[in-house]
Amino acid sequence: MRLHVSPARALVGWSQDQLAAASQVAKTTIANFEAGKRTPYDRTLVDLQAALEPAGVELIPQNGGGAGVRLVKP
Repeated sequence: MRLHVSPARALVGWSQDQLAAASQVAKTTIANFEAGKRTPYDRTLVDLQAALEPAGVELIPQNGGGAGVRLVKP
């Protein structure tokens, strides 16, 4: 599953620093992933997802096999 981190962060108004703190993933890892410079390990994606979902981000399937995001809590 591909996780759209930057749009997910934007939905909840989080900076990379805030997501790093919530997910325990290094900010440089998040920045490099968002810039397309690296592909995170599955464990990293799980950690990011686990931080974003309680904040109100829902991952939604899209045609073509990707994943989208939407806000489920205001």
